[in-house]
Amino acid sequence: MAVATKKKAAPVSEAVVKFVLNGERYELSVQSNWTLRDVLHGKLGFTGAKEFCDRGACGACTTIVNGRPVLSCMTLAIECDGKTIESVEGIAKANHPLIEAYVMNHCMQCGYCTPGFVVTAKALLDKNPKPTEEDVKEALAGNLCRCGTYPRHIVAVLEASKKL
Repeated sequence: MAVATKKKAAPVSEAVVKFVLNGERYELSVQSNWTLRDVLHGKLGFTGAKEFCDRGACGACTTIVNGRPVLSCMTLAIECDGKTIESVEGIAKANHPLIEAYVMNHCMQCGYCTPGFVVTAKALLDKNPKPTEEDVKEALAGNLCRCGTYPRHIVAVLEASKKL
């Protein structure tokens, strides 16, 4: 009878990463197993990117990295060295039309999913400032909402696009 042996976990190393977050430069020492979401929350105090599924399935932790929406729970912080990152806090600080459109169109009930939707929508509008309804549906397809406010998100994104 064979005896199963337990593999040792790989040692965790540290690295210094430099990036720009919401227009501000940061230089941090991070562990190799830390995610971007871990760093945003635990090291920098940005709580907008939510931990909902922690498996890359819900979109609640979405951030924009070098112009592309990414799931911060699936992105290692060491991969962000030299990159430009935008979080929902930066979008709000810039008073992007999405913020008012989301409020005016009642796009949230519990609000947990809202930051991920806003960030994903911002990435879409950066790439395509005049999207069609189908473009919005496709862009937001990876974001989940437990409360079922999906139709309102589409209205808000299209409304915000008219103000750009």
